[in-house]
Amino acid sequence: MQIIQKITPCLWFDNQAEEAANFYISIFNNSEIGRITRYGKEGHEIHGKPAGTVMTVEFKLDGQAFTALNGGPIFKFSEATSFQVHCGTQEEVDYYWEKLSEGGDEKAQQCGWLKDKYGLSWQVIPKLLSEFLSDPDSEKSQRAMKAMLQMKKIDIKKIKRAYVGQSTA
Repeated sequence: MQIIQKITPCLWFDNQAEEAANFYISIFNNSEIGRITRYGKEGHEIHGKPAGTVMTVEFKLDGQAFTALNGGPIFKFSEATSFQVHCGTQEEVDYYWEKLSEGGDEKAQQCGWLKDKYGLSWQVIPKLLSEFLSDPDSEKSQRAMKAMLQMKKIDIKKIKRAYVGQSTA
């Protein structure tokens, strides 16, 4: 029996839904393309898409279900919505940062955030960052925050050094 996820993010693309889904599944393990639906003649006066072109692509990234929609150029992604990639090691941070930022907007990179080539925002962050930033010892948490604010891609060693009060140089 297939369990249906109760909430599934739907990502609105102009016409790159299938391309984007294939890009994302190439990055994350345990990922796959599911059902693809296509526009028909019905509703052409509203959607304006030629019959047979991709309308939606269902896909999973590391087991998380998503839908990509070719809805046209009306709506664009913004930083108001992003996806967090929680990483256990610097190697994971480096891998996801490199893959997701390929072809993206370099000006939109800061504090672990990046924008991919489709304009979708991602946060590539080490799992320990939340722990450090929420530490009740405000001196430790503020040192970690100060170090993070100076980074694009998060450097775990530098964050750890700042957190314990060592030089990050």
